[in-house]
Amino acid sequence: MTDRVHYHPNLIFSVGTQVVTLVDISDAAGLVLHPCGTVGVIVKSPTDSEHSYRVRFSDGWEASLKRSDITMLAKFKEGEIGDSAHAAHMGLYERVIYRCVIGSQAYGLAGAESDVDRRGIYLPTADLHWSLYGVPEQVENHPMQEVYWEIQKFLVLALKANPNVLECLYTPLVEKATPLAEELLGMRSIFLSRLVYQTYNGYVISQFKKMQADLRNHGKVKWKHVMHLIRLLLAGIGALREGFVPVEVDTYRDRLLAIRRGEMPWEDVEKWRLSLHQEFNAAFEATKLPERPDYERANAFLIHARRRAIGEELP
Repeated sequence: MTDRVHYHPNLIFSVGTQVVTLVDISDAAGLVLHPCGTVGVIVKSPTDSEHSYRVRFSDGWEASLKRSDITMLAKFKEGEIGDSAHAAHMGLYERVIYRCVIGSQAYGLAGAESDVDRRGIYLPTADLHWSLYGVPEQVENHPMQEVYWEIQKFLVLALKANPNVLECLYTPLVEKATPLAEELLGMRSIFLSRLVYQTYNGYVISQFKKMQADLRNHGKVKWKHVMHLIRLLLAGIGALREGFVPVEVDTYRDRLLAIRRGEMPWEDVEKWRLSLHQEFNAAFEATKLPERPDYERANAFLIHARRRAIGEELP
């Protein structure tokens, strides 16, 4: 994947940023002092994208320019190489090898208002992957609640015990799996390790600290988020004990839904959470999972997938 300039349409350029003009800079009489494409330096930045920048040129001349009149020099030099819309997004949804449903639908916690969250993996063609343009780490279809990771990104996240990615490998709701994706599902246990403990536990602890601050400062919390944090602890404990990631909440459904509805007092939620942390600690001490995931097998699969991407047909 190419190293690209991090650039956002609403980014406010800071003082000292080198920019390129996208318009001619003229004086009051209409004489062009600096043609389109001239390099300048920002000497004063606005507080929002609606106001102008003050840009100084090499001859000392300064001009007030709108955001639409300038671009970062680094971005300008990158040209189409960094423009994923130019090539990388073309046909990538047709390269999806795995699509599944995660979230409330897969957990068994969905209500009438719940979205259908689809996640998956795409395998870019070798030509596009090798090209100057490279490929994005993920493609998203926001209206359809879909996110697809490029295969290498997916494997890296799985090796780090990312909860969303591991759930993709263990969800019962699989909508599409090519033969290559079936190979991956058949070896999904290689991604499970004791890192589940650090990743899941650490995230829950940090999030509950923020929620405790929200209670002190605002007197309320987002109960749906609280529910999913408790569910994450349950999933982590199950992974360490059983060697697979339990996605469906089964017997915990009623208690979790009570949390989402705000019916369980915060004190009871905290009591349950602390009890689950103790169970997590015990499961960590007793687990048969390895210290680290199987990096070698994951790497071998990635190389295998890259070789399969040389062909025109989706493997």
